[in-house]
This record gives sequence, C-alpha cells and structure tokens, in this order.
Amino acid sequence: MSYDPDALPPAAKRALAEAEERRKQAEAEAKDQPKELGGRNGPEPVRYGDWEKKGIAIDF
Repeated sequence: MSYDPDALPPAAKRALAEAEERRKQAEAEAKDQPKELGGRNGPEPVRYGDWEKKGIAIDF
C-alpha cells in the first residue's frame, strides 16, 4: 500500500516522523544490550505472551 506523503495532513506527518524516531531509538538501544549467552533459540517467547518448551505452552 502506498500513499502520497504530500497529501497527508500535518498531524499525520508529525506522527510518522515521531514513529520513525522511536524506531531508530529502539534499534539503537537494542544494539547497546549485551548478547545473551545460553538463551533460547528463535523469537523472544515473551513477545507472544507464553513460553513453549518441548511442545508445551506455559502461560505466566
């Protein structure tokens, strides 16, 4: 889906700029984190709201 950035109202342009700045800041903070040793493989389990180990989902 594409859009014409010139057709957006000023509030939408500000919101897009703020979102891009937050994205850049989050990426920079993620790079500053130390690498986890001995952690789980794959995507972060907390992202999906539960942990899965050997096919059993454990909800906190």
